[in-house]
Amino acid sequence: MSSKKLLVTGGAGFIGSHFLRRFLKTHADWQVVNFDQLTYAGNPVNLEDLKKNPRYRFTKGDVCDFEALKSAAEGAQALIHFAAETHVDRSIDDDLNFLRTNITGTRTVLEVVRRLGISRYLHVSTDEVYGSLPEGFADESYPLKPNSPYAASKASGDLFVRAYQKTFHTPAIIVRSSNNFGPHQYPEKVIPLFITNLLEKKKVPLYGKGENRRDWIYVEDNCEAIEWVFERGEVGEIYNIGGGNEMSNRELTLKILHHFKLGEEWIELVTDRLGHDFRYGLDSSKVRSLGFRPRHSFEDALTKTIDWYRDHPEWWQPLRKDKFTLKGT
Repeated sequence: MSSKKLLVTGGAGFIGSHFLRRFLKTHADWQVVNFDQLTYAGNPVNLEDLKKNPRYRFTKGDVCDFEALKSAAEGAQALIHFAAETHVDRSIDDDLNFLRTNITGTRTVLEVVRRLGISRYLHVSTDEVYGSLPEGFADESYPLKPNSPYAASKASGDLFVRAYQKTFHTPAIIVRSSNNFGPHQYPEKVIPLFITNLLEKKKVPLYGKGENRRDWIYVEDNCEAIEWVFERGEVGEIYNIGGGNEMSNRELTLKILHHFKLGEEWIELVTDRLGHDFRYGLDSSKVRSLGFRPRHSFEDALTKTIDWYRDHPEWWQPLRKDKFTLKGT
C-alpha cells in the first residue's frame, strides 16, 4: 500500500491528465485520487490507461461541493488544483461558470485544505492574470491586470490563495503557466482547432491580423515544471512557467500550415475577439533556478501534437459539434 496520498482536481482535463500520468510514473510511493466533474473538457478517455493502476482512483465530483471534496481528500498529504474553466471566448459569452468554478471552487478547495490540515497545496494558474504586456516580461511580483472575465476569475482565485496563506498559514504555492499545447487538448484552443480544421480540409480562422503574441510550452514540459515546483518549491511563493517560444498568432499559423505543406490561402481572417490581449510574456527565471529546463523544442512538440491528432480522429471528431471549436483565435 502506498504511504502517501495526493488529491488532484480536474485530472481528466488536458493538463491534469498529462500530470497524473507523469506523477504516477515518477512517484511510486504515492497513490492519487482524481476528483473531476467531467464537464465538457474533462474526458475519462484521457486516462483510460490508468484504470487498472492500483494506485489510481477516480471520484466524480464538483469542486464547489465541500462535503464531496472533503470526503475524497481524507488522508491526503497534498492537493493540486487544476480544475478550472479556461476558455476566454466562453468567458466572454457567459462568465457565470467561470465565477463559480474559478473563484468559489478555489475557495472550497482552500477550505478543504485548511480543515483537513493538508500539508502541501499547489494552485495552477495562468500567465493571463498579468494582462497584456507591450514589451518585457512579468516576474512573479508583477501587478495583476486581468483583461478578460476568464483572467479576472483566475486572478481572483490567486488572491484567495494568497489570503488563505496569509490568514490561515495555508501551505500554498502558485504556478502560472504560459499557453500549453499537446495531445488531448480540447479543440476549442488554437493549435488543436487549426490542426483538426486542416485534417478536415477546412481553412483556419485567424483573429484580426494575427499579430497578437503568445509564449508556448509543450504540455509535458509544463507538467514536469509543475512537478519540480511540487517537490522543490517554497510555500508561499509563486512560480512562472514559460516555454520560451514567443511568436505571433500568424507565425504560429504559418508553422502549422508548413507541417501540412499548405500555404497562406488556407488562412481566413475573422473579426477579432473582444478585449483581445496583445501579448503575454513570462520571466521564468525563478522556476529555472530550481533546475527546470524544457526538454522539447517547439518544432518537435508541434510535430508530435499534429501526429497525435492525425492518428486519433475518434477522440476529437465527436467534439467538433461544439460551437466554440469553430471560432478563431
